[in-house]
Amino acid sequence: MFQGTGSDVGKSLLVAGLARAFANRGLKVRPFKPQNMSNNAAVTAEGGEIGRAQALQARAARVAPSVHMNPVLLKPQSQIGAQVVVQGKVFATVKAAAYQSMKRELMAYVLASFERLSEEADLVLIEGAGSASEVNLRANDIANMGFARAAGVPVVLIGDIDRGGVIASMVGTKAVLAPDDAALIKGFLINKFRGDPALFRDGMELIAERTGWAALGLVPFFPLAYRLPAEDALALDQSLPRRQGAKVKVAVPILPRIANFDDLDPLAAEPEIDLVRVKPGQPLPGDADLIILPGSKATLADLADLRAAGFDIDIAAHVRRGGHVLGLCGGYQMLGRGIADPDGIEGPPGAAPGLGLLAVDTILSGEKRLEAVTGSTAGDIPFAGYEMHMGSTDGPDRARPFARLADGSAEGASSPSGRVIGTYVHGLFADDRQRSAWLGRLGAGASGLNYEGEVEATLEALAEHVAEHVDLDRLVSLAR
Repeated sequence: MFQGTGSDVGKSLLVAGLARAFANRGLKVRPFKPQNMSNNAAVTAEGGEIGRAQALQARAARVAPSVHMNPVLLKPQSQIGAQVVVQGKVFATVKAAAYQSMKRELMAYVLASFERLSEEADLVLIEGAGSASEVNLRANDIANMGFARAAGVPVVLIGDIDRGGVIASMVGTKAVLAPDDAALIKGFLINKFRGDPALFRDGMELIAERTGWAALGLVPFFPLAYRLPAEDALALDQSLPRRQGAKVKVAVPILPRIANFDDLDPLAAEPEIDLVRVKPGQPLPGDADLIILPGSKATLADLADLRAAGFDIDIAAHVRRGGHVLGLCGGYQMLGRGIADPDGIEGPPGAAPGLGLLAVDTILSGEKRLEAVTGSTAGDIPFAGYEMHMGSTDGPDRARPFARLADGSAEGASSPSGRVIGTYVHGLFADDRQRSAWLGRLGAGASGLNYEGEVEATLEALAEHVAEHVDLDRLVSLAR
């Protein structure tokens, strides 16, 4: 099990690299994360959802993602509450305090999923959550030491040297853990190192001496990490390099409850696109060719924040200038005439007018739709993606669907001008055919980027990087 001294130390990335490295050795590898908190989710073959990081790790291990790889997924809906997804399906919606007692009930699901994966694998790579030293949350813990103790698995602790204070965070973790928990830690990795490794040799020795843990590797910063889908919304705080010579500018308002923001990753990788992520307090650029409204975990709340930021004014001006707008999932719902949540599915019951750019209305109700989909858009341009949403959207503009699914059903809606489009399909831009079609629609040439090929090449490079700097044989010897 790989735990961290804090959030964003690189646990997800290292587990992905290790998964590919061990798979390349011929081992049957499975990733596992007992509890994850993310609004960036992926759909599995069983029709469930798991954290995006575990889907990427499954790909690295060359296996299909399964709901058992992330049996508990928390999807925040407010500052104090979250939707609880258990083995792929919505289980409850709770506030943080109530969740602490619910974890006792959830441990049985977590252990059942872990045992199921263990039966089909040579090696299970387990990712912890947050910090191993959150001893205030140790009671009923299912994410870190609580799970490690229950499952009887050895732990490797990861520290991030890039943020500073890594020696103190490592030694401090040992100091605050209960002795029985600290005894589960068998080794440590230092991640995101920059510079001459010889300069930190004494640091590695000091940590080993003070903790009694084996030094398993000093891993340099991996510069190609940006090519892989990020799960943590912290990634949205990192600025993207501007492409001054790009032919297309795409602007995206970043709202507090953004979901499935990996929809944007292929656009960030596209050489012909200058992707601009805009936080509240800044205007949407007036020279944008396309504005994308991404998905949301709480659409009504994000719609209110969109208006409070003045983005609705910017979007209306963009449309008057002849610009294009694409709404994805929650963004599609915002583009309509109104959204109603009579049962309080995403927050307090209520309703609000939408942006009025599409003649459709949305009612949030019913079961969540979780399904991989294929189909084609205008001009018979094929696509493959997935749907992950609750509620139904209908109205006159549905007579001009964005796409036809493989079963012949109409999907999405378009304005009479065709410049405003809404769809429930995620993953569109990862399909090179669709991304090329959008570039053509916006006046640029076809895409020359093989996005999925680039992700695959990056996973191979990551595996080589990890294998060079981590003692893989020692890791295998530590596994029970």
